Amino acid sequence: MIGTLYGLGVGPGDPELITVKAFRKLKETDVIAYPKKRKGSKSYAHRIVEAYFNPSEKEMLGLVFPMTKDKEILQKKWSETTEMVFAELQQGKDVAFVTEGDPLLYSTFIHMMKLMKERHPEVQIETVPGISSINGAASRLGLPLADGDEHVAIVPAREDYEEMKKVLLENDCIVFIKVAKVIDFMIPLLKELNLLHKASVVTKVTSEEEIVWNIEELEGVELEYLTLMVVRK
Repeated sequence: MIGTLYGLGVGPGDPELITVKAFRKLKETDVIAYPKKRKGSKSYAHRIVEAYFNPSEKEMLGLVFPMTKDKEILQKKWSETTEMVFAELQQGKDVAFVTEGDPLLYSTFIHMMKLMKERHPEVQIETVPGISSINGAASRLGLPLADGDEHVAIVPAREDYEEMKKVLLENDCIVFIKVAKVIDFMIPLLKELNLLHKASVVTKVTSEEEIVWNIEELEGVELEYLTLMVVRK
Protein backbone atom coordinates (compact mmCIF):
# COMPACT_ATOMS: atom_id res chain seq x y z
CA MET A 1 0.00 0.00 0.00
CA ILE A 2 1.34 3.40 -0.98
CA GLY A 3 0.72 6.16 1.55
CA THR A 4 -1.33 9.32 0.95
CA LEU A 5 0.24 12.72 0.40
CA TYR A 6 -1.58 15.52 2.19
CA GLY A 7 -1.10 19.21 1.46
CA LEU A 8 -1.94 20.94 4.73
CA GLY A 9 -2.40 24.67 5.13
CA VAL A 10 -1.39 25.59 8.68
CA GLY A 11 -2.49 29.22 8.62
CA PRO A 12 -0.74 32.60 8.44
CA GLY A 13 1.33 32.42 11.62
CA ASP A 14 -0.73 32.14 14.78
CA PRO A 15 -0.76 28.41 15.74
CA GLU A 16 -4.36 28.81 16.93
CA LEU A 17 -5.42 29.54 13.35
CA ILE A 18 -4.70 25.99 12.20
CA THR A 19 -7.94 24.16 11.36
CA VAL A 20 -9.27 21.24 13.37
CA LYS A 21 -9.01 19.01 10.29
CA ALA A 22 -5.39 19.99 9.60
CA PHE A 23 -4.52 19.29 13.24
CA ARG A 24 -6.19 15.88 13.08
CA LYS A 25 -4.34 14.97 9.88
CA LEU A 26 -1.04 16.03 11.46
CA LYS A 27 -1.74 13.70 14.39
CA GLU A 28 -2.66 10.82 12.09
CA THR A 29 0.14 11.03 9.53
CA ASP A 30 3.48 9.28 9.95
CA VAL A 31 5.69 11.97 8.42
CA ILE A 32 5.49 15.77 8.51
CA ALA A 33 7.34 17.27 5.54
CA TYR A 34 8.16 20.96 5.52
CA PRO A 35 9.91 23.27 3.06
CA LYS A 36 13.03 25.16 4.09
CA LYS A 37 15.56 27.45 2.42
CA ARG A 38 18.73 25.62 3.44
CA LYS A 39 20.01 22.58 5.30
CA GLY A 40 19.59 22.82 9.08
CA SER A 41 17.00 25.62 8.99
CA LYS A 42 13.33 25.59 9.92
CA SER A 43 10.54 26.94 7.78
CA TYR A 44 7.80 29.31 8.85
CA ALA A 45 5.28 26.46 8.55
CA HIS A 46 7.51 24.20 10.67
CA ARG A 47 7.55 26.78 13.48
CA ILE A 48 3.74 26.91 13.45
CA VAL A 49 3.48 23.11 13.67
CA GLU A 50 6.05 22.72 16.44
CA ALA A 51 3.66 24.50 18.81
CA TYR A 52 1.76 21.20 18.80
CA PHE A 53 4.34 18.51 18.09
CA ASN A 54 7.71 17.70 19.57
CA PRO A 55 10.18 16.56 16.86
CA SER A 56 10.64 13.29 18.79
CA GLU A 57 6.93 12.52 18.38
CA LYS A 58 6.95 12.63 14.59
CA GLU A 59 9.25 11.88 11.71
CA MET A 60 10.14 15.35 10.42
CA LEU A 61 11.27 15.57 6.80
CA GLY A 62 12.91 18.87 5.87
CA LEU A 63 12.86 19.62 2.14
CA VAL A 64 15.33 22.21 0.87
CA PHE A 65 13.95 24.66 -1.69
CA PRO A 66 16.70 27.24 -2.40
CA MET A 67 15.73 30.86 -3.05
CA THR A 68 17.00 31.07 -6.61
CA LYS A 69 15.63 31.61 -10.12
CA ASP A 70 18.21 29.30 -11.70
CA LYS A 71 15.94 26.78 -13.48
CA GLU A 72 18.59 24.05 -13.58
CA ILE A 73 19.16 24.22 -9.81
CA LEU A 74 15.45 24.37 -9.09
CA GLN A 75 14.64 21.44 -11.37
CA LYS A 76 17.32 19.32 -9.69
CA LYS A 77 16.11 20.20 -6.18
CA TRP A 78 12.45 19.65 -7.04
CA SER A 79 13.31 16.26 -8.49
CA GLU A 80 15.23 15.32 -5.33
CA THR A 81 12.54 16.46 -2.92
CA THR A 82 9.73 14.76 -4.84
CA GLU A 83 11.62 11.46 -4.74
CA MET A 84 12.37 11.93 -1.01
CA VAL A 85 8.65 12.23 -0.32
CA PHE A 86 7.82 9.31 -2.61
CA ALA A 87 10.35 7.13 -0.78
CA GLU A 88 8.32 7.65 2.39
CA LEU A 89 5.02 7.03 0.62
CA GLN A 90 6.39 3.81 -0.88
CA GLN A 91 6.86 2.46 2.63
CA GLY A 92 3.14 2.89 3.25
CA LYS A 93 3.59 6.04 5.29
CA ASP A 94 1.19 8.98 5.00
CA VAL A 95 3.01 12.28 4.51
CA ALA A 96 1.67 15.70 5.52
CA PHE A 97 3.37 18.47 3.55
CA VAL A 98 2.77 21.61 5.63
CA THR A 99 2.69 25.08 4.19
CA GLU A 100 1.81 28.47 5.62
CA GLY A 101 -1.51 29.83 4.48
CA ASP A 102 -3.43 27.67 2.02
CA PRO A 103 -1.81 24.80 0.08
CA LEU A 104 -3.39 25.83 -3.24
CA LEU A 105 -2.72 29.58 -3.09
CA TYR A 106 0.82 30.62 -4.09
CA SER A 107 2.17 27.63 -2.17
CA THR A 108 5.26 25.45 -2.44
CA PHE A 109 2.94 22.46 -2.33
CA ILE A 110 1.45 23.26 -5.75
CA HIS A 111 4.64 22.34 -7.59
CA MET A 112 5.15 19.26 -5.41
CA MET A 113 1.62 18.12 -6.26
CA LYS A 114 2.16 18.62 -10.00
CA LEU A 115 5.45 16.73 -10.04
CA MET A 116 4.10 13.87 -7.93
CA LYS A 117 1.13 13.48 -10.29
CA GLU A 118 3.46 13.43 -13.32
CA ARG A 119 6.02 11.00 -11.89
CA HIS A 120 3.93 8.85 -9.59
CA PRO A 121 0.27 9.05 -10.66
CA GLU A 122 -0.56 6.13 -8.37
CA VAL A 123 -0.12 8.36 -5.31
CA GLN A 124 -3.35 9.61 -3.76
CA ILE A 125 -3.14 13.35 -2.99
CA GLU A 126 -5.49 15.29 -0.73
CA THR A 127 -5.45 18.90 0.43
CA VAL A 128 -6.77 20.59 3.54
CA PRO A 129 -7.45 24.31 3.04
CA GLY A 130 -5.94 26.81 5.41
CA ILE A 131 -6.41 30.43 6.45
CA SER A 132 -4.20 32.53 4.18
CA SER A 133 -2.12 35.56 5.13
CA ILE A 134 -4.60 37.54 3.04
CA ASN A 135 -7.45 36.61 5.39
CA GLY A 136 -5.16 37.13 8.36
CA ALA A 137 -4.22 40.63 7.20
CA ALA A 138 -7.84 41.61 6.58
CA SER A 139 -8.74 40.52 10.10
CA ARG A 140 -5.71 42.14 11.72
CA LEU A 141 -6.25 45.45 9.91
CA GLY A 142 -10.05 45.41 10.24
CA LEU A 143 -10.44 45.81 6.48
CA PRO A 144 -13.20 44.07 4.51
CA LEU A 145 -11.68 42.60 1.36
CA ALA A 146 -14.88 42.90 -0.69
CA ASP A 147 -18.53 43.74 -0.20
CA GLY A 148 -21.48 43.58 -2.56
CA ASP A 149 -20.32 43.96 -6.17
CA GLU A 150 -16.81 45.16 -5.31
CA HIS A 151 -13.78 43.67 -7.00
CA VAL A 152 -10.82 42.25 -5.08
CA ALA A 153 -7.50 41.27 -6.69
CA ILE A 154 -4.58 39.20 -5.40
CA VAL A 155 -1.47 40.21 -7.31
CA PRO A 156 2.26 39.41 -7.05
CA ALA A 157 3.85 42.87 -6.92
CA ARG A 158 6.48 43.61 -9.56
CA GLU A 159 8.20 46.55 -11.19
CA ASP A 160 5.75 46.91 -14.06
CA TYR A 161 4.38 50.44 -13.95
CA GLU A 162 1.48 50.04 -16.40
CA GLU A 163 0.32 46.69 -15.01
CA MET A 164 0.46 47.74 -11.34
CA LYS A 165 -1.28 51.03 -12.13
CA LYS A 166 -4.02 49.20 -14.04
CA VAL A 167 -4.60 46.81 -11.12
CA LEU A 168 -4.85 49.71 -8.68
CA LEU A 169 -7.28 51.65 -10.85
CA GLU A 170 -9.56 48.74 -11.77
CA ASN A 171 -10.15 47.12 -8.36
CA ASP A 172 -11.72 48.18 -5.08
CA CYS A 173 -9.28 46.20 -2.96
CA ILE A 174 -5.87 44.87 -3.98
CA VAL A 175 -3.68 42.51 -2.01
CA PHE A 176 -0.09 42.68 -3.23
CA ILE A 177 1.98 39.67 -2.23
CA LYS A 178 5.77 39.40 -2.73
CA VAL A 179 5.92 43.15 -2.15
CA ALA A 180 9.11 43.22 -0.07
CA LYS A 181 11.57 43.61 -2.95
CA VAL A 182 9.56 46.25 -4.81
CA ILE A 183 8.36 48.45 -1.95
CA ASP A 184 10.44 51.42 -3.20
CA PHE A 185 8.70 51.07 -6.57
CA MET A 186 5.18 50.76 -5.13
CA ILE A 187 5.24 53.73 -2.76
CA PRO A 188 5.80 56.42 -5.45
CA LEU A 189 3.07 54.79 -7.57
CA LEU A 190 0.63 54.91 -4.66
CA LYS A 191 1.52 58.56 -4.08
CA GLU A 192 0.94 59.36 -7.75
CA LEU A 193 -2.53 57.80 -7.60
CA ASN A 194 -3.28 59.41 -4.22
CA LEU A 195 -3.68 55.97 -2.63
CA LEU A 196 -0.84 55.93 -0.13
CA HIS A 197 -3.23 56.65 2.74
CA LYS A 198 -5.33 53.67 1.62
CA ALA A 199 -2.42 51.20 1.83
CA SER A 200 -1.34 49.00 4.73
CA VAL A 201 1.75 46.79 4.93
CA VAL A 202 2.10 43.80 7.26
CA THR A 203 4.94 41.32 7.84
CA LYS A 204 4.34 37.80 9.23
CA VAL A 205 0.74 38.64 10.04
CA THR A 206 -0.83 37.04 13.17
CA SER A 207 2.51 35.56 14.30
CA GLU A 208 4.57 36.60 17.33
CA GLU A 209 6.89 38.38 14.89
CA GLU A 210 4.10 40.38 13.24
CA ILE A 211 4.87 43.97 12.24
CA VAL A 212 2.25 46.44 11.01
CA TRP A 213 4.30 49.12 9.28
CA ASN A 214 3.83 52.86 9.05
CA ILE A 215 3.85 53.09 5.27
CA GLU A 216 5.11 56.68 5.37
CA GLU A 217 8.40 55.38 6.81
CA LEU A 218 8.98 52.40 4.52
CA GLU A 219 11.09 53.86 1.70
CA GLY A 220 14.53 52.29 1.81
CA VAL A 221 13.52 49.71 4.44
CA GLU A 222 14.54 46.09 3.80
CA LEU A 223 11.44 43.96 4.38
CA GLU A 224 11.17 40.22 5.00
CA TYR A 225 9.76 37.98 2.27
CA LEU A 226 6.52 37.25 4.16
CA THR A 227 5.24 40.79 3.73
CA LEU A 228 2.08 41.88 1.95
CA MET A 229 0.33 45.12 1.14
CA VAL A 230 -3.43 45.74 1.20
CA VAL A 231 -4.82 48.73 -0.71
CA ARG A 232 -8.46 49.27 0.20
CA LYS A 233 -10.21 52.17 -1.55
